[in-house]
Amino acid sequence: MALGQGDALPKVAVKVMGEKGPEDLNIGEFAADKKVVIFAVPGAFTPTCSAAHLPGFVANADKIKAKGVDAIICLSVNDAFVMNAWGSAQNAEELIMAGDGNGDFTAAMGLTLDGSGFGLGQRSSRYALIAENGVITQLNEEQGGAFEVSSAEAIMEAL
Repeated sequence: MALGQGDALPKVAVKVMGEKGPEDLNIGEFAADKKVVIFAVPGAFTPTCSAAHLPGFVANADKIKAKGVDAIICLSVNDAFVMNAWGSAQNAEELIMAGDGNGDFTAAMGLTLDGSGFGLGQRSSRYALIAENGVITQLNEEQGGAFEVSSAEAIMEAL
């Protein structure tokens, strides 16, 4: 069962690229005293994710942060090296590019997507959420391959 409004973000570590290589970022602990937006995609460098989802958050990062958001996290079941390269290719310097390589955070959220029929294995569903002080206040999960409710524009409306 997926987490939702009123639930605490899982205290699970993902990987982000640091100066010396991949470093742990425990999302639940990181967000405990912040207002954060997290959006998750099925895969880095995939068509909708690269053409629309990530670019929307990159283009609107300043507007989102102007609404009191401390951090924007892009999450995918990829490794930190891939997420770092994807972020660099998309000019996503204002975002935290988080690799959930083993899918642990995604599983704890209850938002695993079975992409094995496409040769992708277990991935994350496409979603976006807002959390305040570590608690989910809004969760917009896409259904059936759609890209509507998890866009940067939808999140800006919810803020």
